[in-house]
Amino acid sequence: MKRVLLIIGAVAFSLTATAQHLKAERHDHGNAEPTVYIISVSEKDIIESPNQGCCDTAMKNAAVKAAIEDHKNATREGTQQVALPSAIFADKRNTFSFAIGGDIALRAAYSFDRTVNNIDMVPYNVPMSLTPADKQEIRMDATTSRIFIRGIANTKKLGQVHIFMDLDFRGGASGSYTPRIRSGYVQMLGLTVGRDVSTFCDLTAAPTTIDFQGPNAYNFRFATMIRYEYSFLKDHLKVGAAAEMPSVSGTYGETLMAIPQRVPDFPVYLQYSWGKNRDSHIRASAVFRDMYLYNNARNGEDDLFGWGVQFSGNIHITKYLELFMNGIYGEGISRYINDLMGTGLDFTPRPDDPTRVQTTPMFGWQAAAQINLLPNLFVSGGYSAVTVRKKNGVYSEDMYKQGQYIFGNVFWNLTPRFVLAAEYLYGSRKNMDGTKAHANRINVLAKYSF
Repeated sequence: MKRVLLIIGAVAFSLTATAQHLKAERHDHGNAEPTVYIISVSEKDIIESPNQGCCDTAMKNAAVKAAIEDHKNATREGTQQVALPSAIFADKRNTFSFAIGGDIALRAAYSFDRTVNNIDMVPYNVPMSLTPADKQEIRMDATTSRIFIRGIANTKKLGQVHIFMDLDFRGGASGSYTPRIRSGYVQMLGLTVGRDVSTFCDLTAAPTTIDFQGPNAYNFRFATMIRYEYSFLKDHLKVGAAAEMPSVSGTYGETLMAIPQRVPDFPVYLQYSWGKNRDSHIRASAVFRDMYLYNNARNGEDDLFGWGVQFSGNIHITKYLELFMNGIYGEGISRYINDLMGTGLDFTPRPDDPTRVQTTPMFGWQAAAQINLLPNLFVSGGYSAVTVRKKNGVYSEDMYKQGQYIFGNVFWNLTPRFVLAAEYLYGSRKNMDGTKAHANRINVLAKYSF
């Protein structure tokens, strides 16, 4: 990975040193306008004309504007999305452009009253018994710093083709700073092929938090997929459907055994947007799963049908007030709820007959508001809760029943690319036997995007 980063750095430096560049103006969307470096990459860029200098300058100006617009349109809004890059490289006709960007993010956290056994505020991980090691804790974390590469080709036959890849440093154990590929995909003609945020996730339905995972009822997960999306009625309506690589987390007990999965997850959605820039929306989503396991008690395979439905949205009431929300319900969908990912709650042996298996019912909801005090300063707060329901009794008394997540924060864009923030978090867990515990945390953030 070090070698790869050195090569990327050398290429970027070489291109910067040899390219002819034009400065662009700032815009009022919260990011500094990028610099576009025009590069001659083929004989087509050489213009045979008596007025070559004039035409060449006009062509470069047009390429600058087109490249900036392409990358603005490709920059998605919402949870954990990258900002507009500070540098874009394009040929003189903008038939292809690429950008290298990212951010350096430092989070510091102080937990008191009770700690959370996780680098993020995850109510599921609140310890139920208090030991001297669980009372207070300080953390400093830069693993969420990001690097990304985006390429955009303007073709005659396929239209725009987008290539995107990004990574952070959360690939290993806490504090190891192991690079991790978050996403890597190609997009064209409404298709996304590769690894991206799950189609069941509504990217703009969650508020901005310093806490990297965010509200426990939200569902931010990556998946390898084939997805198709289509917008119509002047972009008021949008539909999407995908086949995604499944990931199952169940409790197998003594008679059940994990086996490879053989059917993708199938998420779908319908979204309605409104407003001047279609910046408000509501979305209805569903996901369908077929989960396989082996039952030793009857020497045969079991397959379980999992399903979930979700209603979500992001509503701009005024330029000063913005609302976020999502509500989710289903069975066997722990992968699609932040608090329950990897907890073994997709299914469990039946309490009344351990030789049989059942999916676990679960639901959650979150609501939050953001108040924009100034163009570069906002405060926000919200509440989120997740509940696991009983089915044919309780598999175990210490099984998770409910988690709550409460936050309040303030974000200040000191410059278009430098952010400072502070946040208070409260998380609680309740088990099936009624046992409760809670934790408190204060977060601060400094992040610079490039």
